[in-house]
Amino acid sequence: MISKIFDSARQALADVPDGASIMVGGFGLAGQPRELIDALLDQGARDLVIVNNNAGNGDTGLAALLAAGRVRKIVCSFPRQSDSHVFDALYRAGKIELELVPQGNLAERIRAAGAGIGGFYTPTGAGTPLAEGKEQRAINGRDYILEYPLHADYALIKALRADRWGNLVYRKTARNFGPIMATASRIAVVQVDEVVELGMLDPEAIVTPGLFVQRVVALGASE
Repeated sequence: MISKIFDSARQALADVPDGASIMVGGFGLAGQPRELIDALLDQGARDLVIVNNNAGNGDTGLAALLAAGRVRKIVCSFPRQSDSHVFDALYRAGKIELELVPQGNLAERIRAAGAGIGGFYTPTGAGTPLAEGKEQRAINGRDYILEYPLHADYALIKALRADRWGNLVYRKTARNFGPIMATASRIAVVQVDEVVELGMLDPEAIVTPGLFVQRVVALGASE
């Protein structure tokens, strides 16, 4: 019997090694898998490379992982906002590496990894410092730069419901980066509010097929 359900977030993340690359879903706090991040913090892996839309909020979730000194590098599109003081302090002190990627490029690099695309040309960033060191090409009179896909060892994702095969549905904007991160990672770990029986999810409503999900943890409803 196929079942991807794990008893706890701690169990689902027990094998994350030092130096792992980890995609973390969420647009700010919307869809952020906070319980999985907390479990990763407890687990102890260090020297991590994190791919996320932003660089943490306040002092909890991703910000707590950064504050603990567990992240070597972060790849994101929006590292600074009013409550990103943890990242800001680390970056100014030279204690964390930043790869800044425009948001559309970030999403497309993740999507490209899941789709098996070797690279793509985009006008976003052309003619700016973000284009330094990248292949550039003029296409139909417009400058483009070559961007490569982003892969990860793990993805930490929040969804609304799953079945034991790992089919997922999301809640509104909490969906954001989750579906493409699941396809771009070797192991997708998903926290859900509820696990339902096979057949209870409308096939037309399933956004992420279980093919792209390896581990599911039911943690109950959260904010």
